[in-house]
Amino acid sequence: MTESVDLHIHSNKSSDGDFSPTHIVHLAKEKGLRAISITDHDSVAAYPEVLNIGEEIGLEVIPGVELTTLFTDREFHLLLFFIDWERTIVKELVKEVADRRFIEAKNRVEKLQKLGFSIEWEEVLQEAGPHPPLGVTIANVLLIKAEKNADPLLEKYLDDANRMYAPYLFYKDFFADGRPAFVPRQNVNLKDVLALAPHMCGVPVLAHPGAPFERVTKEDLKVLKGLGLQGLEVYTSYHDNSMAAYYKGLAMELDLVPTAGSDFHGRIKPHVPFGSLNNGGYWMVEELRKRRSL
Repeated sequence: MTESVDLHIHSNKSSDGDFSPTHIVHLAKEKGLRAISITDHDSVAAYPEVLNIGEEIGLEVIPGVELTTLFTDREFHLLLFFIDWERTIVKELVKEVADRRFIEAKNRVEKLQKLGFSIEWEEVLQEAGPHPPLGVTIANVLLIKAEKNADPLLEKYLDDANRMYAPYLFYKDFFADGRPAFVPRQNVNLKDVLALAPHMCGVPVLAHPGAPFERVTKEDLKVLKGLGLQGLEVYTSYHDNSMAAYYKGLAMELDLVPTAGSDFHGRIKPHVPFGSLNNGGYWMVEELRKRRSL
């Protein structure tokens, strides 16, 4: 066993994840990871299954979730580690976030229909299962259909040069702010979630701050640190080396725990293979644990 960790992994309990929590735990064991966290989008449905399997095979699994929030009119993704997923406050918050995402997704589908796309809400629900459908999930429904029945509106995304990133290209072209199927965010306020975090035993860490839709600044982090933020995801598939160095510097300066998470999903992100992250060390888990509110 190495000291390696990956603290940002998605299972099929997220609408855009492929593998079951059990399968992910076994993959992590095969890769020699010491600890992982399954942080599904707005869902704690992987627990307790993943904890039980991890204990059986000797892999530490840190309970986690990735919540979609709003801060200064931008979408910020907040990771909560060591969360007590059985608490009523956690279940209520996750349900509120999920309900808002369902509304957002349905509005997106309605806009796509008006634009001439062949897509039904029932198809999206079938693809997403019981989980809130994300924008890339909706895009994938369209792309899978288009591969079987040629759709000139989607020809660009089925080109060999674009297919690997097609769901994200579609998202950028249609769901981003100012684009034809943009829907105003329904997310909960990040400040409110940070205030609730201690009551959920969660250690709040801001995910992929350099992602195009976040572009977190030093001033953002100073404000969020004052509101209870404890960590910053420095090493992620969203960051190149220079961006990781930049955010590591800010984490050190602001006394935020730097963390590492691949943001693995599966086929939605084929450019992020499982176990591809090499920067995560178990010391990160230890530092996060020190900041947990019991």
